Amino acid sequence: MGNQNKGLSIVWLVKKSGELILTLFVLSILVFSMSRLAPGDPLVSYFGGGVERMSTLEKEEAREKLGLNEPVLIQYKTWAEKAMQGDFGLSYKYKVPVGQVISQVALNTLLLGGTGFFLIFILALPLGAFSALREGKFLDKRITRLGVITGSIPVFWVSLVMILIFSVFLGILPASGAGPLGRGSFFSKLPYLVLPIGVLLISHLWYFGYIARNLYLEEMEKEYMLLHRIKGMSKNKILLRHGTRNIFPAYLTLMINSVPHLLGGSYIIEEVFSFPGLGRLAFESAKYHDYNLLMVIALLTGAFVITLNILGDILSVMINPAMAGEGRSYGRKRAL
Repeated sequence: MGNQNKGLSIVWLVKKSGELILTLFVLSILVFSMSRLAPGDPLVSYFGGGVERMSTLEKEEAREKLGLNEPVLIQYKTWAEKAMQGDFGLSYKYKVPVGQVISQVALNTLLLGGTGFFLIFILALPLGAFSALREGKFLDKRITRLGVITGSIPVFWVSLVMILIFSVFLGILPASGAGPLGRGSFFSKLPYLVLPIGVLLISHLWYFGYIARNLYLEEMEKEYMLLHRIKGMSKNKILLRHGTRNIFPAYLTLMINSVPHLLGGSYIIEEVFSFPGLGRLAFESAKYHDYNLLMVIALLTGAFVITLNILGDILSVMINPAMAGEGRSYGRKRAL
């Protein structure tokens, strides 16, 4: 029986790995095709204002050099062959290898997204417990409604309001930037992270607190909770001592499955705050038709998201094989 389960696990992992490769392949085709079909001239990104002084012949020679005069299918084939060898080409805008450009800003995205995720992860649990212990009461209803409201407000609007209050009116926090690019410690970048991370918390904390609340409430309905109450243990102690431990695996799985949503929010925040990260770089590469840079950012983001989804599925199966695919339903089981 053990060998059979091991065989099934290997087959499942191989299947997931195949899905990852297939999804990235399809994603690369879609991004490559859409970027080529988008209006605009990539020569402007490469040569800047000088393209206006170029003759028709010079433009054709430039397109030949960059491989832009070939059919889209041939361009993709050439790009894919080089990418398989680790050569993702030069950034049209920055004139350096794509990997070098990404390495300069990846840490900023990691700081913003990672710090935001960590804070939401550790704060949502006590918020959910606080709300669950007061189910149906005034504070529980207010927290639930607040989660609905903040989750419905666009991230960019919350960002603009925060900039207006703390940067324009009060003048206590920087409205943009991230400190010395590629240098400096976390603490040197901290003033630039406060507002972006604050927006992430405002936009997502209450929702994840609501999910934790529902997990706690479902756990409170189980028989062992009633037995502890009969033995004289307080509701607070039961929930915090036993409830938290029992819901934590499901909570962890849900949080991991929600990382792509948080990542999308952080990308928008980077653009609003002019925060030099992968999100802002993606917007710029699309704006300036920096094809090579856009492709790598899209594939890197896609691989990260898919890998996290697979990790979430693995955790679900490790917790309980019957839980696979059910984790995402926790947040919807209880109506507002």
